Amino acid sequence: MADGAERADAGYVHTVSIVIPVYQGERTLPTLIKDIAPLTSAMSTPIGHTTRVTEVILAYDDGPDQSAETIRGLADEFGFVRPVWLSRNYGQHAATLAGMASAEGDWIVTMDEDGQHDPADIARFIDVAIAEQVRVVYADPTNAAPHGAFRNAASRSTKWLFSRLISSGEIVSFQSFRLVLGEIGRSLAAYAGSGVFLDVALSWVNGRAASCPVRLRTGHERLSGYSLRRLLSHWWRMVITSGTRALRLVSALGAGLAVLGLVLAAGLVVIRLTSETQVAGWTSVMVVVLFGTGVILFALGVIAEYVGVAVNMAMGKPLYLIVADPADGPLGDRPPKMPE
Repeated sequence: MADGAERADAGYVHTVSIVIPVYQGERTLPTLIKDIAPLTSAMSTPIGHTTRVTEVILAYDDGPDQSAETIRGLADEFGFVRPVWLSRNYGQHAATLAGMASAEGDWIVTMDEDGQHDPADIARFIDVAIAEQVRVVYADPTNAAPHGAFRNAASRSTKWLFSRLISSGEIVSFQSFRLVLGEIGRSLAAYAGSGVFLDVALSWVNGRAASCPVRLRTGHERLSGYSLRRLLSHWWRMVITSGTRALRLVSALGAGLAVLGLVLAAGLVVIRLTSETQVAGWTSVMVVVLFGTGVILFALGVIAEYVGVAVNMAMGKPLYLIVADPADGPLGDRPPKMPE
Protein backbone atom coordinates (compact mmCIF):
# COMPACT_ATOMS: atom_id res chain seq x y z
CA MET A 1 0.00 0.00 0.00
CA ALA A 2 1.30 3.46 -0.91
CA ASP A 3 2.47 5.80 1.84
CA GLY A 4 -0.34 8.25 1.03
CA ALA A 5 -2.96 5.50 1.37
CA GLU A 6 -1.48 4.36 4.69
CA ARG A 7 -1.71 7.89 6.07
CA ALA A 8 -5.30 8.18 4.84
CA ASP A 9 -6.23 4.94 6.62
CA ALA A 10 -4.57 6.28 9.74
CA GLY A 11 -6.81 9.36 9.67
CA TYR A 12 -4.43 11.83 8.07
CA VAL A 13 -6.28 14.94 6.87
CA HIS A 14 -4.90 16.61 3.75
CA THR A 15 -5.32 20.34 4.28
CA VAL A 16 -5.95 22.46 1.18
CA SER A 17 -5.39 26.17 0.58
CA ILE A 18 -7.34 27.59 -2.36
CA VAL A 19 -5.72 30.57 -4.08
CA ILE A 20 -7.88 32.77 -6.31
CA PRO A 21 -6.33 35.77 -8.11
CA VAL A 22 -9.00 38.45 -8.22
CA TYR A 23 -9.23 41.09 -10.94
CA GLN A 24 -12.93 41.31 -11.83
CA GLY A 25 -14.68 39.14 -9.26
CA GLU A 26 -17.36 41.47 -7.95
CA ARG A 27 -20.22 39.44 -9.46
CA THR A 28 -18.84 35.90 -9.37
CA LEU A 29 -16.89 35.61 -6.10
CA PRO A 30 -19.83 35.39 -3.67
CA THR A 31 -21.29 32.35 -5.45
CA LEU A 32 -17.90 30.68 -5.74
CA ILE A 33 -17.13 31.14 -2.03
CA LYS A 34 -20.52 29.68 -1.11
CA ASP A 35 -19.69 26.65 -3.28
CA ILE A 36 -16.40 26.24 -1.41
CA ALA A 37 -17.87 26.65 2.09
CA PRO A 38 -19.08 22.99 2.45
CA LEU A 39 -15.55 21.79 1.64
CA THR A 40 -14.16 23.42 4.81
CA SER A 41 -15.46 20.44 6.77
CA ALA A 42 -13.50 17.19 6.60
CA MET A 43 -14.63 15.08 3.65
CA SER A 44 -13.66 11.79 2.06
CA THR A 45 -12.29 11.65 -1.49
CA PRO A 46 -13.59 9.02 -3.95
CA ILE A 47 -10.65 6.74 -3.12
CA GLY A 48 -10.96 7.27 0.62
CA HIS A 49 -8.46 9.95 1.59
CA THR A 50 -9.60 12.67 3.97
CA THR A 51 -9.23 16.29 2.98
CA ARG A 52 -10.41 19.69 4.12
CA VAL A 53 -10.18 23.22 2.73
CA THR A 54 -8.68 25.30 5.53
CA GLU A 55 -8.44 28.67 3.79
CA VAL A 56 -9.37 30.55 0.64
CA ILE A 57 -6.85 33.22 -0.26
CA LEU A 58 -8.22 36.01 -2.43
CA ALA A 59 -5.23 37.81 -3.99
CA TYR A 60 -6.58 41.17 -5.11
CA ASP A 61 -4.80 42.33 -8.28
CA ASP A 62 -6.13 45.89 -8.29
CA GLY A 63 -8.93 45.39 -10.81
CA PRO A 64 -11.34 47.94 -12.29
CA ASP A 65 -14.55 46.89 -10.50
CA GLN A 66 -15.64 46.77 -6.85
CA SER A 67 -13.91 43.46 -6.12
CA ALA A 68 -12.11 44.98 -3.11
CA GLU A 69 -15.39 45.65 -1.32
CA THR A 70 -16.64 42.19 -2.24
CA ILE A 71 -13.49 40.64 -0.76
CA ARG A 72 -13.88 42.61 2.48
CA GLY A 73 -17.50 41.51 2.79
CA LEU A 74 -16.63 37.86 2.20
CA ALA A 75 -13.78 38.00 4.73
CA ASP A 76 -16.21 39.34 7.34
CA GLU A 77 -18.81 36.69 6.52
CA PHE A 78 -16.57 33.63 6.17
CA GLY A 79 -13.77 32.96 8.62
CA PHE A 80 -11.82 30.87 6.10
CA VAL A 81 -11.47 33.74 3.60
CA ARG A 82 -8.09 35.52 3.73
CA PRO A 83 -7.52 38.63 1.60
CA VAL A 84 -4.09 39.37 0.15
CA TRP A 85 -3.67 42.90 -1.18
CA LEU A 86 -1.16 43.73 -3.93
CA SER A 87 0.27 47.24 -4.25
CA ARG A 88 -0.79 47.47 -7.93
CA ASN A 89 -1.89 45.31 -10.85
CA TYR A 90 0.84 42.70 -11.47
CA GLY A 91 -1.06 40.20 -13.59
CA GLN A 92 -2.71 36.84 -12.97
CA HIS A 93 0.41 34.76 -12.50
CA ALA A 94 2.09 37.19 -10.10
CA ALA A 95 -1.13 37.48 -8.07
CA THR A 96 -1.39 33.68 -7.96
CA LEU A 97 2.19 33.38 -6.71
CA ALA A 98 1.52 36.04 -4.06
CA GLY A 99 -1.38 33.94 -2.82
CA MET A 100 0.71 30.77 -2.91
CA ALA A 101 3.40 32.47 -0.81
CA SER A 102 0.75 33.17 1.84
CA ALA A 103 -0.80 29.68 1.80
CA GLU A 104 -0.38 27.27 4.71
CA GLY A 105 -2.02 24.03 3.53
CA ASP A 106 -0.45 20.69 2.62
CA TRP A 107 -1.75 21.33 -0.89
CA ILE A 108 -2.43 24.51 -2.83
CA VAL A 109 -5.23 24.68 -5.39
CA THR A 110 -5.33 27.60 -7.82
CA MET A 111 -8.53 28.45 -9.64
CA ASP A 112 -10.16 31.32 -11.54
CA GLU A 113 -12.58 33.79 -10.01
CA ASP A 114 -15.26 33.42 -12.69
CA GLY A 115 -16.78 30.18 -11.35
CA GLN A 116 -15.99 27.92 -14.33
CA HIS A 117 -13.95 25.63 -12.07
CA ASP A 118 -15.92 23.33 -9.75
CA PRO A 119 -14.36 23.19 -6.25
CA ALA A 120 -15.82 19.69 -5.79
CA ASP A 121 -13.15 18.40 -8.23
CA ILE A 122 -10.43 19.12 -5.66
CA ALA A 123 -11.03 15.76 -3.96
CA ARG A 124 -10.27 13.92 -7.21
CA PHE A 125 -7.13 16.03 -7.70
CA ILE A 126 -5.89 14.79 -4.32
CA ASP A 127 -6.56 11.18 -5.34
CA VAL A 128 -4.64 11.58 -8.60
CA ALA A 129 -1.67 13.21 -6.87
CA ILE A 130 -1.38 10.44 -4.28
CA ALA A 131 -2.08 7.56 -6.67
CA GLU A 132 0.49 8.76 -9.22
CA GLN A 133 2.91 10.20 -6.64
CA VAL A 134 3.17 13.60 -8.33
CA ARG A 135 3.46 17.09 -6.88
CA VAL A 136 1.45 18.89 -9.56
CA VAL A 137 -1.92 17.97 -11.05
CA TYR A 138 -3.56 19.98 -13.85
CA ALA A 139 -7.22 20.00 -14.80
CA ASP A 140 -7.92 18.35 -18.14
CA PRO A 141 -11.22 19.89 -19.35
CA THR A 142 -13.56 17.57 -21.20
CA ASN A 143 -15.55 20.48 -22.66
CA ALA A 144 -14.70 23.86 -24.17
CA ALA A 145 -14.05 26.77 -21.85
CA PRO A 146 -16.91 29.30 -21.61
CA HIS A 147 -15.10 31.86 -23.74
CA GLY A 148 -15.32 32.95 -27.36
CA ALA A 149 -14.17 30.72 -30.20
CA PHE A 150 -11.16 32.94 -30.91
CA ARG A 151 -10.04 32.90 -27.26
CA ASN A 152 -10.38 29.12 -27.03
CA ALA A 153 -8.53 28.57 -30.33
CA ALA A 154 -5.72 30.88 -29.22
CA SER A 155 -5.48 29.06 -25.90
CA ARG A 156 -5.27 25.63 -27.53
CA SER A 157 -2.64 26.73 -30.02
CA THR A 158 -0.56 28.36 -27.30
CA LYS A 159 -0.60 25.23 -25.17
CA TRP A 160 0.32 23.10 -28.19
CA LEU A 161 3.23 25.40 -28.99
CA PHE A 162 4.40 25.37 -25.40
CA SER A 163 4.27 21.59 -25.00
CA ARG A 164 5.86 20.83 -28.40
CA LEU A 165 8.41 23.58 -28.96
CA ILE A 166 9.12 25.48 -25.75
CA SER A 167 8.84 23.20 -22.72
CA SER A 168 11.13 20.28 -21.99
CA GLY A 169 8.24 17.85 -22.17
CA GLU A 170 7.30 17.83 -18.47
CA ILE A 171 4.01 19.66 -19.08
CA VAL A 172 1.51 18.09 -21.44
CA SER A 173 -1.39 20.49 -20.87
CA PHE A 174 -1.51 23.29 -18.34
CA GLN A 175 -4.52 25.06 -16.84
CA SER A 176 -5.14 27.75 -14.23
CA PHE A 177 -7.05 25.07 -12.28
CA ARG A 178 -4.19 23.12 -10.71
CA LEU A 179 -3.12 21.33 -7.54
CA VAL A 180 0.41 21.94 -6.25
CA LEU A 181 2.15 20.44 -3.24
CA GLY A 182 2.27 23.18 -0.62
CA GLU A 183 6.03 23.20 -0.03
CA ILE A 184 6.66 23.39 -3.79
CA GLY A 185 4.24 26.29 -4.24
CA ARG A 186 5.55 28.30 -1.30
CA SER A 187 9.21 27.83 -2.24
CA LEU A 188 8.51 28.69 -5.87
CA ALA A 189 6.67 31.86 -4.88
CA ALA A 190 9.60 32.92 -2.71
CA TYR A 191 12.27 32.51 -5.39
CA ALA A 192 10.53 33.20 -8.72
CA GLY A 193 11.84 36.24 -10.57
CA SER A 194 10.06 39.19 -12.12
CA GLY A 195 7.68 38.43 -15.00
CA VAL A 196 7.81 34.65 -14.62
CA PHE A 197 5.17 32.46 -16.23
CA LEU A 198 3.88 30.24 -13.43
CA ASP A 199 3.65 26.96 -15.35
CA VAL A 200 7.13 27.42 -16.81
CA ALA A 201 8.45 27.98 -13.29
CA LEU A 202 6.67 24.84 -12.08
CA SER A 203 8.36 22.84 -14.84
CA TRP A 204 11.75 24.01 -13.50
CA VAL A 205 11.22 22.45 -10.08
CA ASN A 206 8.87 19.58 -10.86
CA GLY A 207 9.86 16.65 -13.03
CA ARG A 208 6.45 15.17 -13.83
CA ALA A 209 2.88 16.39 -13.67
CA ALA A 210 -0.41 14.52 -13.94
CA SER A 211 -3.85 15.55 -15.16
CA CYS A 212 -7.39 15.01 -13.90
CA PRO A 213 -10.45 15.11 -16.20
CA VAL A 214 -12.92 17.85 -15.20
CA ARG A 215 -15.99 19.43 -16.71
CA LEU A 216 -15.93 23.22 -16.81
CA ARG A 217 -19.06 24.84 -15.49
CA THR A 218 -21.11 27.19 -17.65
CA GLY A 219 -23.51 29.92 -16.65
CA HIS A 220 -20.84 31.73 -14.64
CA GLU A 221 -19.35 33.64 -17.54
CA ARG A 222 -18.17 37.20 -17.34
CA LEU A 223 -16.33 39.34 -19.84
CA SER A 224 -12.66 38.41 -19.99
CA GLY A 225 -10.20 40.87 -18.50
CA TYR A 226 -7.72 39.95 -21.24
CA SER A 227 -7.65 42.12 -24.34
CA LEU A 228 -5.84 40.90 -27.46
CA ARG A 229 -2.84 43.00 -26.45
CA ARG A 230 -2.73 41.46 -22.97
CA LEU A 231 -3.12 37.95 -24.36
CA LEU A 232 -0.18 38.51 -26.70
CA SER A 233 1.86 39.90 -23.81
CA HIS A 234 0.90 36.85 -21.74
CA TRP A 235 2.04 34.54 -24.54
CA TRP A 236 5.32 36.41 -25.04
CA ARG A 237 6.13 36.23 -21.32
CA MET A 238 5.64 32.48 -21.52
CA VAL A 239 8.14 32.28 -24.39
CA ILE A 240 10.74 34.48 -22.70
CA THR A 241 10.62 32.75 -19.32
CA SER A 242 10.81 29.29 -20.86
CA GLY A 243 14.61 29.48 -21.15
CA THR A 244 16.80 29.75 -24.22
CA ARG A 245 14.68 27.61 -26.54
CA ALA A 246 13.42 30.69 -28.38
CA LEU A 247 17.02 31.70 -29.07
CA ARG A 248 17.76 28.19 -30.29
CA LEU A 249 14.82 28.35 -32.69
CA VAL A 250 16.11 31.68 -34.03
CA SER A 251 19.58 30.17 -34.43
CA ALA A 252 18.12 27.20 -36.31
CA LEU A 253 16.19 29.56 -38.56
CA GLY A 254 19.35 31.54 -39.27
CA ALA A 255 21.29 28.38 -40.12
CA GLY A 256 18.51 27.21 -42.43
CA LEU A 257 18.46 30.54 -44.26
CA ALA A 258 22.24 30.43 -44.65
CA VAL A 259 22.03 26.97 -46.22
CA LEU A 260 19.20 28.12 -48.48
CA GLY A 261 21.28 31.10 -49.56
CA LEU A 262 24.21 28.86 -50.50
CA VAL A 263 21.95 26.54 -52.48
CA LEU A 264 20.40 29.45 -54.38
CA ALA A 265 23.81 30.95 -55.06
CA ALA A 266 25.11 27.65 -56.43
CA GLY A 267 22.02 27.28 -58.60
CA LEU A 268 22.43 30.76 -60.06
CA VAL A 269 26.09 30.06 -60.88
CA VAL A 270 25.15 26.81 -62.66
CA ILE A 271 22.44 28.59 -64.67
CA ARG A 272 24.82 31.37 -65.66
CA LEU A 273 27.53 28.94 -66.86
CA THR A 274 25.35 26.43 -68.68
CA SER A 275 22.72 28.55 -70.44
CA GLU A 276 22.10 31.82 -72.19
CA THR A 277 19.37 32.73 -69.71
CA GLN A 278 19.89 36.11 -68.05
CA VAL A 279 19.19 36.00 -64.34
CA ALA A 280 17.51 39.24 -63.22
CA GLY A 281 18.73 39.93 -59.73
CA TRP A 282 17.17 43.13 -58.33
CA THR A 283 13.89 41.62 -57.20
CA SER A 284 15.43 38.56 -55.62
CA VAL A 285 18.11 40.68 -53.93
CA MET A 286 15.48 42.98 -52.40
CA VAL A 287 13.45 40.01 -51.15
CA VAL A 288 16.52 38.39 -49.60
CA VAL A 289 17.66 41.65 -48.01
CA LEU A 290 14.26 42.47 -46.54
CA PHE A 291 13.65 38.94 -45.26
CA GLY A 292 17.15 38.60 -43.86
CA THR A 293 16.94 41.99 -42.17
CA GLY A 294 13.61 41.03 -40.62
CA VAL A 295 15.07 37.83 -39.21
CA ILE A 296 18.06 39.70 -37.80
CA LEU A 297 15.88 42.33 -36.14
CA PHE A 298 13.59 39.66 -34.72
CA ALA A 299 16.61 37.83 -33.28
CA LEU A 300 17.88 41.07 -31.76
CA GLY A 301 14.44 41.68 -30.28
CA VAL A 302 14.40 38.25 -28.63
CA ILE A 303 17.88 38.84 -27.22
CA ALA A 304 16.83 42.27 -25.96
CA GLU A 305 13.87 40.73 -24.13
CA TYR A 306 16.19 38.26 -22.40
CA VAL A 307 18.54 41.10 -21.45
CA GLY A 308 15.60 43.10 -20.13
CA VAL A 309 14.46 40.23 -17.91
CA ALA A 310 18.01 39.81 -16.59
CA VAL A 311 18.33 43.56 -15.89
CA ASN A 312 15.02 43.65 -14.00
CA MET A 313 16.13 40.74 -11.82
CA ALA A 314 19.58 42.30 -11.25
CA MET A 315 17.94 45.57 -10.17
CA GLY A 316 15.67 43.72 -7.76
CA LYS A 317 12.33 44.36 -9.47
CA PRO A 318 9.80 42.38 -7.38
CA LEU A 319 7.44 39.87 -8.90
CA TYR A 320 4.76 41.21 -6.56
CA LEU A 321 4.46 43.29 -3.38
CA ILE A 322 1.94 42.49 -0.66
CA VAL A 323 0.59 45.45 1.29
CA ALA A 324 -2.09 46.11 3.92
CA ASP A 325 -5.74 46.61 2.98
CA PRO A 326 -5.80 49.96 1.14
CA ALA A 327 -8.99 50.88 3.04
CA ASP A 328 -7.08 50.79 6.33
CA GLY A 329 -4.57 53.32 7.58
CA PRO A 330 -3.48 56.67 6.11
CA LEU A 331 -4.86 56.11 2.60
CA GLY A 332 -8.16 54.58 3.66
CA ASP A 333 -11.41 55.81 5.10
CA ARG A 334 -11.46 53.58 8.15
CA PRO A 335 -9.02 53.15 11.05
CA PRO A 336 -6.78 50.08 11.07
CA LYS A 337 -7.90 47.10 13.12
CA MET A 338 -6.28 46.93 16.53
CA PRO A 339 -4.85 43.61 17.67
CA GLU A 340 -7.06 41.75 20.14
